[in-house]
Amino acid sequence: MSTPTEHLLSRIAFDQKVLAGEPIIRGLRISVAMILELLAKGATVQEILEDYPDLEMDDIHAALQWRIKDRKLSIMEDNENQ
Repeated sequence: MSTPTEHLLSRIAFDQKVLAGEPIIRGLRISVAMILELLAKGATVQEILEDYPDLEMDDIHAALQWRIKDRKLSIMEDNENQ
């Protein structure tokens, strides 16, 4: 049985043929980085969902969860290299 985090992260895809392999949402041409950038610039989740009707609330949560996981891995790598 998958955890809620695993379920969310399963919405993230990597395909070298789409956006040069950047993490994207469910095979859409919408990158995780773009979602995170919109949020960082102050866009609300509702605004993003209205502007990108193919996105779902879980896609936004998946992007945030992916960033958390990516950051944790980066910190672990930094600690190993010290």
